[in-house]
Order: sequence, then C-alpha cells, then structure tokens
Amino acid sequence: MAINENTELEDLIRNATGGGTAPEMPLAAGNDAEEESASLDTATLVLVARRSLLWMILLITLGLTASWLYLRYTKPVYKSQSLLKIDERNEGSALGLAGQMAPVAENRTNKLAGEVELIKSNIIYRKLKDSLALDVNYYVQGTVLESELFGTSPFRVKYAITDRSLYNSKFDLKFISPNRFSLEYTGQGQPMRGEYDFGQVIAWPGITLQVFGTTELNNKTPEENYHFVILNDSQVNAYLDKNLAVEIVNFDANTIQISFNDFNPNKAQDIVNQIDSLYLAEKLSRKNEATRNQLEFLDQILDENGKNLERAEDRLQSYVQQTGTYDTKGELEAISTKMEALETARIALTDKMSLLNQVAQMASQEQLTRDETQTVEQSLPSIAGVQDPQLVQELNALNGLQWELRRISRSYTDKTETVQSRKANIAFTRATIKRLLQQNQKLLQSELGRLNQQRDRLTSDLQSLPSKSTELARLQRPLGLYDKNFLQLMDRKVQFNIEQAGATADFLILSPASPPAAPISPNRLIVYAVGLAGGLLLGLGLIAARYFMHNTITNVRELERNTKASVLGIIPTYDKEKMEVSRLIVDKNPKSAISESIRSIRTNLDFISSAKKKRMISVTSTISGEGKTFVTVNLGGIIALSGQRVIILDLDMRKPKVNLAFGAQNVKGISTILIDRHSIQECIQPTSIETMQFISAGPTPPNPSELILSDKFDLMIQELFQSYDVILIDTPPVGLVTDGILIMRKADIPLYIVRADYSRKAFIKNMNRLMRANNLTRMCTILNDASTRGSGYGYGYGYGYGYGYGAYGQGYYEEPTTKPLTFGEKLKKFFN
Repeated sequence: MAINENTELEDLIRNATGGGTAPEMPLAAGNDAEEESASLDTATLVLVARRSLLWMILLITLGLTASWLYLRYTKPVYKSQSLLKIDERNEGSALGLAGQMAPVAENRTNKLAGEVELIKSNIIYRKLKDSLALDVNYYVQGTVLESELFGTSPFRVKYAITDRSLYNSKFDLKFISPNRFSLEYTGQGQPMRGEYDFGQVIAWPGITLQVFGTTELNNKTPEENYHFVILNDSQVNAYLDKNLAVEIVNFDANTIQISFNDFNPNKAQDIVNQIDSLYLAEKLSRKNEATRNQLEFLDQILDENGKNLERAEDRLQSYVQQTGTYDTKGELEAISTKMEALETARIALTDKMSLLNQVAQMASQEQLTRDETQTVEQSLPSIAGVQDPQLVQELNALNGLQWELRRISRSYTDKTETVQSRKANIAFTRATIKRLLQQNQKLLQSELGRLNQQRDRLTSDLQSLPSKSTELARLQRPLGLYDKNFLQLMDRKVQFNIEQAGATADFLILSPASPPAAPISPNRLIVYAVGLAGGLLLGLGLIAARYFMHNTITNVRELERNTKASVLGIIPTYDKEKMEVSRLIVDKNPKSAISESIRSIRTNLDFISSAKKKRMISVTSTISGEGKTFVTVNLGGIIALSGQRVIILDLDMRKPKVNLAFGAQNVKGISTILIDRHSIQECIQPTSIETMQFISAGPTPPNPSELILSDKFDLMIQELFQSYDVILIDTPPVGLVTDGILIMRKADIPLYIVRADYSRKAFIKNMNRLMRANNLTRMCTILNDASTRGSGYGYGYGYGYGYGYGAYGQGYYEEPTTKPLTFGEKLKKFFN
C-alpha cells in the first residue's frame, strides 16, 4: 500500500505561490516565463513510449492482421468499361436557318445528361435482364468464398414463382450422376429436398422449376456444391444501379464512358457490351417515335395554353367592365387631387364658422359697462372676413350706433331719452345680427356636411383601390404568363421542327469493353498500408494520450529535472500493511527499506546543516495526501534514534494529524500555548522513542496565521531549543493556506514533500516559485511513495545521494525473492 494521509486530492492546484505569499521578485520573471512556457518533455515522452512499445507492436500486428483477414475474406471487384461517342450533327445551317436555332453548346450538356439517364433507365435494364438472364445467379462454393458461374454454369434454370418470399432464396444443387441431381431449399418455414432428372418439372409450394444441363456440364467437377439464387426485378435493378456507372468524359467530344463493377470479370464485360448494343438499338428505334411524341405534346400544350389565355382575357375584360377600373395608379392620383381640394374648402368653411361664432358671441353679449365702451370694431377686428353683405351692413350699423352712444354718453345720463333710444336701436340691431348669424351658420353647416360626405365617398374609393389593384394584378398575372408561354411554345415548336429536320444521329463505340486483367478492389498494397498506418496511428495516439495524461511526478529523474531544490532522497512505497492514518514505523522496522531511506535523508540533512547543532526543520507539501505527516513523524524518529533530542510540532491547525500518528489526543497544543492558556511543558506529549516528543496542534483557532506571526511563536521556539536539538514542524500544505510559507521562512531547512504518481508537475513549479519569491535557498525536497521498479536509480540512489562517494547501489537492500520470473513478467519488466 502507498503511504498516504487518507485525504482526497484537492481539485484546487494553484499555479501561484499560494495565498498570502510574497510577490515574486522582478528578476525571476524571465525564469518563471520559461517554466510556464509549453515545452516537450523528451525524457517523459521516451519513458511513455518505452512503456507503450509492446502496445504499439500489438496494435501494428492487429492492423496488419485485420488487413490480411480483410483481403482473405473479401471478394475482388473487377471493372470493365467502354467508350461511346454520341454525335448529333445538325444540317439546319445548310438551309440558312442556323441563326434561328438554339446554340448547340448550350444544349450539349443537357443532351448528354439525357443520354446518361436513358442508359440507366428501366428500359435498358429490362432488356438487359432478358438478354443476359440476370434474374438467376449461379454459384459454386469454394474453400472460403463462393464464385459466380456467369456463362460457365453446368446447368440453367427455368422458373415460375407465385410466392414472392422465395425471391433471393438460396437453392442448393448437387449432382448425383451426369443426368440426375439433388435440390434443396428452405421455404415457407419448411426444408424442401428431392432428387430429380434434368428437364423434370419440379412443383414445390410457391414455385415451379425446371433444371437443364449445359455444355459446361462435362467440364465441371460433379462433387462440387452448387447453388443458385432467383432475383426479382427490383433486386436486379438495385444490383445494376449499384454497380453501373455512366459518366460524361468530354463535353466537347460528346463521349460517354460506361463502366460496370462485379466480382466476375466476364460478367462485367458482357453487361457493358450488352448495354452498348441495347442503348444504340433503343436510341435508333425510338428516334422517330420520340420526335412524333414531342411534336404532339407541343401541340397539346399549345392548345391548352391558348384556352387558358382566352379564359384569362375574358376574366380581365369582365372585371374591367364591372368595376370601371383599369388603371388604379391614375385613379389614385385623381382621388388624391380631389381630396386635397375638399380639404382646402373644409378649412375655409371651418374658418368662416369660427368667425361667425365670434360674431355671435359678441352679438349675444349684454352691456358690460355703463358706457358700453367696447364697439364692434374693437371687439371683432376681423369683421372684414365676413362675406355676407347684409350681415356686414348690420355689423357696421351696430358699430356706428355704438360709437354714437359713446359720444352722447359724455353729455347725457343713462336716463335721458336720447341715450335710451340709442340703446334701443343697438338692441334691435343686435337681434337682427343674431338672426342673420343663425341663417349663415345653417348654410355653412349644410355646406360643411356636403363636403364631409364627398370626403367620405372619396375615402371609401381610396380604401377600395388596394383590393381593386390586387384583383387586377391577379387577373393580369396569368394573362401575361399564358401569353408569354404561348409565344415561347410557338417559337420552340418552330425551332424543334427545324432542328429535327436537319439533324441526323451517328453512334459509334470508340472502345468496346474488354475483360479486366486485375481487380480494382481491394488494393492489397493500400489495404496493408492502411492496416500498418492504422496500427501506427493507434500506437502513436496511445503514446500521445498517455504522455498528455502524464501530469504527475513518477521518479526521481523527473523531480531533479524540474526542481531547483536539492533532492535529499526518496522514500519507497510502504506496502507491508494498509494504514488508515500516518504512523511511526521506523522504530518497529529499523532495518527495512523505508527506515534506510529515511536514515539516508537524515545523513544528507547533517551534511547540509553540519555547522549548526540546533536545527528547525519544516516539512510541507502542496496539497494534502502527499505524505508530509508520515515523513515528519518517521524522519523525527530516525533523528531521535541517532541520539538527538527531537520535538515535533503540529502547525497544521486546520487539519491536525500528528496526534493521530501517535494515537494521542488533541485537546491542547500549539494554539493554546500561543494564547497563553497552557505552558509548553503541559502540552509536550511522549512517543515510543524516549528522545522524541511532540506537541499537537490543539483546538483549531480562527486565526492560525496571526498566531504564527506573533512574537510568542518565536519565544516558544527559543524555549524549545533549550531542551531539544531538532525541532520538526509539520506545516499546512502551501498550495492551500499561507501558514506553511510563514514557517518555511523561519526554518533552517524547509523540506518539500513530493509524492510519486500523485503530485502533479505543476506542484514543482509552485515549489520553484516559492524558492524565488521567499529566497528559500536551503529548500530541499523528498520524493515519497516511489516505486522500486522502473525508477532507474533503485534504493541505492536514495541512500548514497549526498555522500560524495556512494555509487548507486550503496545501501541496504531487502533480500529479493528467488522465485523465477514468468515470461509475461519478464516482458513487463523489460518494457518498464
């Protein structure tokens, strides 16, 4: 089992140094850009390719095997083809009528396309099936594949089928003697079998058969197994459609190529030659009939079009007579003009009505003041706009009376007879004006009503114009269409008669079909090339997929190549037992491979910090699950076994695990020390090794980072150094929180744990950034959970690294088993 802390791999993989770390130094920007730039890891690619070599060989072998099987069980396809020239010579130009004819170049493509469709029509198919008997296929069974006996069958069949389900059924035939055979088939759910003589009528349910011998009977082996299949018309047509190809080779030369593909080369040749003959015969025999039919069709279309033209003319004429409308655009202009004139008259009448209303209002007013100082002229300055002479006269009279009343009012009082008579005259005149105003208002209202009626009538006519226009356009559209078609058909008929009178047909087979020498499919070289290429592509795809999916550190070579930190060593996979949590194991197995590897790491640490007797070592990783707690506990155990006093501090206050490694409680610890709730001595807990103690993380505080940054933490470290030689600190993962970075800055030797086949390569870049950003020049790294196979170094690398003399292999090995490897294990070992 691999060493782990029973935590899942967090999805959060930070490409930065972690939250809260110091920003990168400007001088490191260039190096960082180099690290981030995408590059091909040649060593990893070679490693993946080597591990995939066996798969690539198997895939290539599989591809070549598939090609061989395809060629072995695929019938070869043969192609036979002929070249036909269709020459349409037109002699109309000799009559001086060439200018009236359609250009030949424009119709050439359509003509050739029509010839292609004729060749592939049911007319040719039906005659081809009758002439070559394509409705019955004869076969002989070979070792693997069956072969069709086209024209070389030792027997032929006549049939009459009433049950259509028997089409495409297989009838097995085997010769018993030169004149006798056995026939077997499965029809209507029951197998039918019998022995018959040639020419004998075989009456089975749904079918009647007769089998006759041919001249090929003596040349065939009687022991061979034969069978035949009867096809209906649709099946024969589908077979011809699938394998027949008719293409226009050269438009200018009017050449058409006819080709046919089949498993039997002789059949392909005979079908092509027969199609040539049938097409030419059909073309010549139907030429006159086609000409006559086309002329009759033109006459029929002309007659129908003429009748439609007459009906369209009658409908348009009736509509014009009914509505009196032929030019809707002109009517629209006339109505618009009338509407404008009516609107002008209405505005004038409205103005008159407004003026009369003002006059009526003035005339109906009583005396406003004692002197009635407002005269008509002053109250109604626009009196000149009143067109009624009598009304104007009365208004002027009223105006004169008012001025006279104003004049005499200066000399007389209101009670004098003179003033009273003037007021009586003014009252009489006002009454007269009111009567005249009422008459004029009635006349104006009557005139305005008449104008409104005219406007409404014109508006109605205007609203009906779109429907009239639409109906008129609807009636004119078929009239124009029929008229145009009639002229075109007449012109086409004249041209057709001229062309047919001067055209002669000339058919020539330029290249008759010949028996194909080699099959066109399958191409053996291409098939094997495809199989080889397919195997190679699948193998390369597998390598590429495994390479791009290889995003973890797998061995110490990759770790050395990607990191700038010193590699202290490797810790092999611990598979003795399954551990739910990290535990101290070096005290129980002091001679095990893991103990020796950690002992080698302890020795390398001594070389790094040989001048210091007191050391503070921090152990961190990028994320949980990389084994930092396991390394901390067991590295502390190895150092303690060497005689030094060791104290382990669990500063992963968010997820403490050191107490779990020793099976202790986490009631008090670092957090309670830093808040002065407990003393250091109260929190120190013993372990199974006398010279090693630990302090657990304590209850999780809300502010671990602030506690670490406090002076109390430094005082705690100073106090611990008075009693201990080595302080090992288990810090939180630096990829998730900032606490670990704060501790790494204080530590004499910061250790960074990388777990093989678990830690991603991006984590190493994170570690390099940490070194640059925080100036961690003494940063070291350890490869944890490394596999002993395929690493290239083995345990000896971890043990000898840093000694200066140690060759690879210097160190302790467990005795390997002497059980011989199987062949599969040897192959696996070789490719790994």
